Amino acid sequence: MFFGWFRRRKPKRALPEEVPADWRPHLEAQPFVSLLSTEETCRLVDLARSFEERVHFEGCAGMQVDDEVRRSIALQACRLILYLGSEAYRRVKTVLVYPSSFQAEIEGKRQDVSGLAVPDGPVLLAWDQVRLGARDARDGKNLVYHEFAHKLDMLDGQTDGTPPLPSREQADAWREIMGRQHRRLRWAARRRRRTLIDPYGATSPAEFFAEATEVFFERPRKLKKAHRRLYRTLARFYRQDPARRVRP
Repeated sequence: MFFGWFRRRKPKRALPEEVPADWRPHLEAQPFVSLLSTEETCRLVDLARSFEERVHFEGCAGMQVDDEVRRSIALQACRLILYLGSEAYRRVKTVLVYPSSFQAEIEGKRQDVSGLAVPDGPVLLAWDQVRLGARDARDGKNLVYHEFAHKLDMLDGQTDGTPPLPSREQADAWREIMGRQHRRLRWAARRRRRTLIDPYGATSPAEFFAEATEVFFERPRKLKKAHRRLYRTLARFYRQDPARRVRP
C-alpha cells in the first residue's frame, strides 16, 4: 500500500521565474496551479493582479481581509477567465468576505448562505468555504467558481444560465444542450439518484450552469466521460480543456 501511494504522488511543478516573489506562496496554496503551463501560470498571475487592484475587497462580520484572502479569491476567480480576459469581470466591483456562512435575503426570505452573486452588485463569500474549495481541487466543489460563474452569466443583464455568446448559432446550441442536461438533473434529483453534478443545479438553469462549472474545472475527466456534449459546450465557452491537464 505504501509503494502504491508513493507511485501515485506527483512532484509539484516549479513556478515560473517570472512569477513575483510575493505571489509565490499564494500560487503554491492553489493545487490547480500545478496543472497549468508556464504561459498559463503567468497569464493567471497577470489577471489576478489586475483583479486585486481593480476590485474592492471588504471584510464583514469581523472578517479581516489580507493578501491571503484577496489573492486566494482572485486566483480562483481568474481561473475561469484564463482565456476570456479581464473584461469578462468588468461588472465585478466589490467582493464582500465573511468568516463563515451569513444571512441573506433571497426571494423575500432570510437564509443562511455561503455565497451570493448580486446582479449589478457585489459577490459575497464565506472565507471558510473559499479555503475549503481551494484545498481540494478535485472534489467538484468550489464556492468561488460557482459565484463567479453567476457573474459571467449576468453579463448580459439576465441570470438565466446562458452567458453572452458570440453567435446566435452558439447560443441556440447552448440552450439546447444545457437545457437537456438540466432536465436530466431535475429528473435524477426528484428520484434521489446520485449525480456527478450537485442536485442543487436542478433548481434553475442559472444554478445548473454554476454547478456544472464547478465540476468542469474540478472533475473534468468524469464530466467528459459522463456528459460529453455538456463538457464540449463548456470547453468552447471557457476556451479551456481541463481534462487534458489532469494527470492520471
